[in-house]
This record gives sequence, structure tokens and C-alpha cells, in this order.
Amino acid sequence: MNYQLVRCDMNDPADLSELKKMINEKKINPKHIKAIIAQTEGDGYARGYSTLAFQVLLSEYLNISHEEVFEQIPMMMIGKTGGLMSPHYTLFISDEDQVGVDKNENEKRFAFGVSSTPRLNPEQIGTVAQIDLVSEAVKKAISEAEIELEDVKCVEIKCPWGEGGARSKAASALGAAVALNEVNREEISEESINTDHSLYSVKTSVSAGQEQVAVRVIVMGNSSKSTSSCYIGAGVMNDALDLEGLKQAINDSGLQHSSSLSDEQKSQIIQIFVNCGADAKPDVRGRRHTMHSDALSMHAGILAKAVANAVVGSYVGETRILCSAGSEHQGPQGSNLVATVVSLGGELND
Repeated sequence: MNYQLVRCDMNDPADLSELKKMINEKKINPKHIKAIIAQTEGDGYARGYSTLAFQVLLSEYLNISHEEVFEQIPMMMIGKTGGLMSPHYTLFISDEDQVGVDKNENEKRFAFGVSSTPRLNPEQIGTVAQIDLVSEAVKKAISEAEIELEDVKCVEIKCPWGEGGARSKAASALGAAVALNEVNREEISEESINTDHSLYSVKTSVSAGQEQVAVRVIVMGNSSKSTSSCYIGAGVMNDALDLEGLKQAINDSGLQHSSSLSDEQKSQIIQIFVNCGADAKPDVRGRRHTMHSDALSMHAGILAKAVANAVVGSYVGETRILCSAGSEHQGPQGSNLVATVVSLGGELND
């Protein structure tokens, strides 16, 4: 199986001109699009508008209904781009008929799996029932991609809103943590959800949205069954300024460097996924910040994303970084979770 990521710019929340062009030029077969993550501008209405734009376009090419597109292809829209964040979307593409790169049979390359829980009842959202459903969905996605558990690098989740999103995000992150053997299921109770911050995943990023009725899951890692030209690495920034942690996360992707990335190495980066936690604590390295106390406190998550985008972007020379804000069992409080997908050979998809 050949797995690829393709990153495209957006001039507005419904701008899919790059995707339409690539489909019309036969560079992308719409049947091979398995998931989409977008960093959209605007609020939940803009996210919904973007989702609808993808449904309309892909239903035309796939000859299925808008509803079937939504059910078949996880679409994770992450809104509110602050600072220098550039709106864009990332296509997850897999093709079992394309050979990909020639490699040793034991060599591992980038792979992903997608899955969804059943539709959640309102009373299940933010509970241990959601934890168990998400855990099963993550395990299914790992199995689909034929990734060994130790080779999982990143889990991206979009879940229903529920109580402002916080408990739903927390339950989703804990479900992934259980599936990845980062947390024992026996340690978790209803009271643990969004309370016991010693329980977390260092590989999971969760976003919530009113448009979701089930939990949608994308698991990324490296597999010997993949013939992709890409590879994924991951790591943890202990805080928003931890460049050493960022460097180690990039090194884990195969771009070995000691001080800074060369221009050639920067060009190999296909996408970086960052879960931002700066707003989880009132300070950074003992210095107070005002994300939760200033006039913009209602937008603390946007500020955290803008900081992460600027710090990581300045290091890799890119503003199209997928940044999601959330501290609900997603890494140690105040940390950034980083996953980097790079091209190790073949044509760059960018």
C-alpha cells in the first residue's frame, strides 16, 4: 500500500480549487482520498461551510450523496487561525494498486488508518462509554494500517461537542491512551475525566465540533507493509519554547540535524501536526502569561495555537502547520505534542 499526504492552500473556507485541479489533471484519484484535515479560518459555521464544500465536490466525482461522503471520509475541520497561521487542508491518500518506492521488505514507511465510532448518544458523550468506544476505534485503525503498536506516532481525533467540548475531548484522548497502552483502563473512572491530569497520551490530539455525531479517528505511524515515500516521527515539547524537544521530534522523522535544518531538509517536510498546550498553565518557565486573564482570554486556545505556529514555523520555515489546542489528557500540562511527516524519496507532494 502506498500512503501519501498532500497539503493545499485555502484562499477562503470553501476554496478547494487546488484539489479540483489535481483531480481534473488525474494527479489525484478521489477514490483514494481516505481522510481530510483542514486548518480553516473562522468559527464553527466556517468549519461547517468547509465540510459542505468538500461534500459537494467529492460527491460529484464519487457519484455518491453528500451524506455518504461525510460518513465515508473523516473530515476534521479545525477552525480559528490566529497570528500567522495559514489556512490549508491536508489530504490523506492511499492506493493499494500503486507500488510506491522500492525498499527493503523490513523497512518501515508512513502509513495511516481511519475509523469511526458508532453514533454517540448524548448521554454517552464525555463518559467512560465514549472512552471505550474510542479505544476500539483506535485499535481498528491501527489494525487497518498494519502498524505495530510501538510504531504509532500520532492519533488525530475529531469528536462531538458535548459540555463545551472539554469532557468529550478528554474522553476521546483517554480512549486513545488506553488503545496505545499509555494508560491502563482500570485506572480510569468517571471522576478521572478532565480531572486526573497524570493520565494522558503523548501521541493524541483531539478537536471537538458541533458537526460531529461520532468520533472520527486517524492513526499515523510507520509500517513495513507501506511503500510510501514518506516517514513520520514524533516527540514532545515540554513547553511552548522547548526547541530541543522540537528538534528531537524532527530527528525522529529521519531529518537528523544538530543545530538547524538545512533548506533541503525543510523542503522534505510534508506536514507537521502540533497539539498546543500553552494555555493549560498560567505561566511558561515561571513567567506569567495572560492567556486566561487578559481581554482575549475567551480566545486562549487560539492564542496557544498562534504561539505554537510561530515557534515551530520559525524553525521549519513554514506557516501551514496543523495546530490544535487542547490540554484534556493530551500530553503533560503545558506541553506541545509534535508529529512530523517527511518525504524520504520520490516526488514531493506539496
